[in-house]
Amino acid sequence: MLYLQILVSLFIVIILFKLFKQRQASKISTKSFLLWIILWLIIAVVFWQPDTTSYLANLFGVQRGADLAIYVAIIVILYLLFRIFVRLNKIDSDITKLVREDAIKHAKEK
Repeated sequence: MLYLQILVSLFIVIILFKLFKQRQASKISTKSFLLWIILWLIIAVVFWQPDTTSYLANLFGVQRGADLAIYVAIIVILYLLFRIFVRLNKIDSDITKLVREDAIKHAKEK
């Protein structure tokens, strides 16, 4: 288990480093940056102290910590999927608007 913890920790350090680089380049917002930092730090804590999930599971009335981790992961994934869906719809709407404006502009020129 120690090798897996070290491997996951290295992976998390790499991700955190990339997050910091993206934040410095202003590619992500401060809000997104903080949310991702918190998420990855929680993952690190869970890998190094697996009993924390059992403690939290008992607080929420779930029998096992692994079950709680899966429930939370599913909720987070579905939320992120929803955010992606909303953003894609906005991008689609923006592209449609731009193409229409460009078509009208070029039609008036001819």
